[in-house]
Amino acid sequence: MDKEHVPEFELEKTDAYGKYMLTGRVEILFVLRALHKHQSLATVYFDHGNAFLLTTILAVDEAGDSLILDLGSEETMNQAARKAVSLILTAKLDKVKIQFPLVRLEAAEFAGRPAFRAPLPGKLLRLQRREYFRLETPVTPVLLCQAPIPRGEGLLHAEELKILDLSGGGVSLMVPEAAAEFLPVGALVQNCRIALPEEGIVVATLCVRSAVPVSNRSGHHFIRAGCEFIDLPGQRLTMIQRFITRIERERKARLAGLE
Repeated sequence: MDKEHVPEFELEKTDAYGKYMLTGRVEILFVLRALHKHQSLATVYFDHGNAFLLTTILAVDEAGDSLILDLGSEETMNQAARKAVSLILTAKLDKVKIQFPLVRLEAAEFAGRPAFRAPLPGKLLRLQRREYFRLETPVTPVLLCQAPIPRGEGLLHAEELKILDLSGGGVSLMVPEAAAEFLPVGALVQNCRIALPEEGIVVATLCVRSAVPVSNRSGHHFIRAGCEFIDLPGQRLTMIQRFITRIERERKARLAGLE
């Protein structure tokens, strides 16, 4: 991961976000149990944010003062994470950002399969912001998302999918029915590219959160896939917000001209 892709962690900015920090054991356990109950997808970063793996909380072991986490999909990354001495877990819970430090990850077993064990965190950031404004994309310019979609046997096919709406939190994509099976809910699509006129190209990781069958006025059937940005860097979020602000300003100017 290059420097441009390294995420920023509010957890480390205590001056700005200290009021969102939980330090009480009861409060922290409450949030951790909620993440476990909702099977929230989490990202564990290490190596100063240059490496990461995806996981979920399998169990909250209050008696053992520890968390049980699922392994990542790549064994080499799992091994690297076990050697790391400083890690940060990030997740979303009901659109609220959660971040907390992990002192270490140890090899463990849960329900008969390998897992991670980590000490319970001594602090946890629970950051709730205003809901992002969502822009229904204009007819012109048509926004496209180039998404490398797995097509079996590890093959990737770069699909150009029309963006139906856009916000700082994610996008809704028009997915052809033939490609829908390769984008199930929960699927993670990395290195997606969105070209924003006058702003540049936003490269992002998307997680599919919903998939709804839709028919347009022409009778064409497709899937509306609601996707969330996963740890979008601040620079790219700013690009999206600038684009949305400009399009809304232009739309209002056009409407004012018709009055």
